Amino acid sequence: MVQTLTDLELIQNVLNGNSAQYAMLVKRHQRFVFTLALRFAKNRENAEEIAQDCFIKAYNALGTFKQTAKFSTWLYTITYTTAMTFLRKKRLNTLSINDEETIIQLENHTSSFNADGYERRDSYKYLNQAIQLLMPDDAAIITLFYQGEQSLEEIGEALNMEPNTIKVKLHRARHRLKEKIQYLLQDEVKELL
Repeated sequence: MVQTLTDLELIQNVLNGNSAQYAMLVKRHQRFVFTLALRFAKNRENAEEIAQDCFIKAYNALGTFKQTAKFSTWLYTITYTTAMTFLRKKRLNTLSINDEETIIQLENHTSSFNADGYERRDSYKYLNQAIQLLMPDDAAIITLFYQGEQSLEEIGEALNMEPNTIKVKLHRARHRLKEKIQYLLQDEVKELL
C-alpha cells in the first residue's frame, strides 16, 4: 500500500532539499488554482500565466509558510493577490466576458474529469456560467467555499478579511448567484418553448 504524503510532509521534504517533491504539491492543487485564476482572468491563457506565477511565488516563499494554516489557504492567498496584481497590470476589463468561451476553456482544461452524464454536465455548465457573471470577489468567495471547501476563517485569511465579513459576503454572493442562475435558466426555458 502506497502512503500519500500530506502537504506539510511534502513541504518539509522540499525545504530539506528534495525540490522534486514540489511537483506533487503542484499536481495536487493545480486544478483549483487554475479554476480560481480563471474566475478572475476570464481566459485560459491569462489564467495559466497567473497559475504558473502562483506556483513559482509559492516555491520561492515556501520557507516563510507558517504551519498555523493549511497550505491550500496560503496558496489561495497567493493566487488571489497574484490575480489582482495581474489584472491591474493588464488593465483587463473583468466585467466583460464571453461566457461560452470561458466555459469551453474550463472544460478543455479539465477534460480528464469525466462527468456522470449530460445532465450533470449541463448543470455544471450553467453553474459555471452563473459564477462567471458574478463580480470577481463574489466568484472567488463562492469558489473557495464550495469548490475549495475552505472555512469562513480560511477564506478570510486568504482574502485578508474578517470571517464575519466573509459570511455576509458569501450570503450576498449566493443571492446574486441564484439570480444569475435564474436569468440563465429563464433564457433556456424560452428556447424550449
